[in-house]
Amino acid sequence: MLSYHEQLTLRLAAGIGELDEATRARHTQFLLARQQADGGFAGREGGSDLYYTSFGLRSLAILGELHGDVAERAARFLETKLTGHESVVDFLSLIYSAKLLETAAGIDIFAQAPDTWRRSVADTLNSLRRDDGGYAKGPEGMASSTYHTFLVLLCLQLIEQPIPQPEAMVTFLLSQESEEGGFREIRASKRAGTNPTAAAIGALRILDSLTEEIIEGTLDFLVEMQNDEGGLRANTRIPIADVLSTFTGMLTLTDLDAIEEIDPNAALNYVLSLEQTGGGFFGAAWDEVADVEYTFYGLGSLALLHTPSHFTLE
Repeated sequence: MLSYHEQLTLRLAAGIGELDEATRARHTQFLLARQQADGGFAGREGGSDLYYTSFGLRSLAILGELHGDVAERAARFLETKLTGHESVVDFLSLIYSAKLLETAAGIDIFAQAPDTWRRSVADTLNSLRRDDGGYAKGPEGMASSTYHTFLVLLCLQLIEQPIPQPEAMVTFLLSQESEEGGFREIRASKRAGTNPTAAAIGALRILDSLTEEIIEGTLDFLVEMQNDEGGLRANTRIPIADVLSTFTGMLTLTDLDAIEEIDPNAALNYVLSLEQTGGGFFGAAWDEVADVEYTFYGLGSLALLHTPSHFTLE
């Protein structure tokens, strides 16, 4: 069975396939121009890193352009990171990038890795488990994080390792639900957020633990996050929409078969307002630079809004 990330890539690729050729080509060229000399991708400052490389490769993969020289160069960059000590975010970025290269270009950067590498990665991830059943952001972190718990779950899926005590993970996730609907990032948070809500719903779907009550509260919360711009906000305290929250919120609504609960046309117009004529997307109305991360969220949002109604995955 395909992992959550692998299914998502196929779903987004189907939606991107509905866009016109000129749009796909414009964004492809933008992304190709952002690949660094070392084969990786960088953010707005500094050199290549695993996080931005993952977004560059994910974007090219859903555009159907992750092959040939660009894939080979990216593989060489990823190989330089195999012996590093990475954060949960970077672990997922490395493993998922490797999966993309294997699927799209037939390149296996783990071919020479010892047989024990999956177990070793799982042990490292599980060292972040906390008594409440969730996972902390790092070894020194005391508080479990909704988002990082979701990331660990995705990592374990990708490396085909078992989830220890899944019922304890469910208990933690449910404890993060806000009385007003939606989910908090950490227990001390005063309000729910669009992105932790997306993470919690994604994890609960994987763990087969969604209930009608949770779905109803989530929908009520996400509908409130769409503002007059047409996009979705990160939380109730932030007045401005952003393309990351718009993507994660719409993905959650799509997964719950409820995208019509918001105004999809307004969301589409919002995303298109952030699209740049030379390719790439701004992150929000305040932005002035397009980067590979927000370009993925922009492309992903367009894909969700164009996914054929007949396209389904189990």
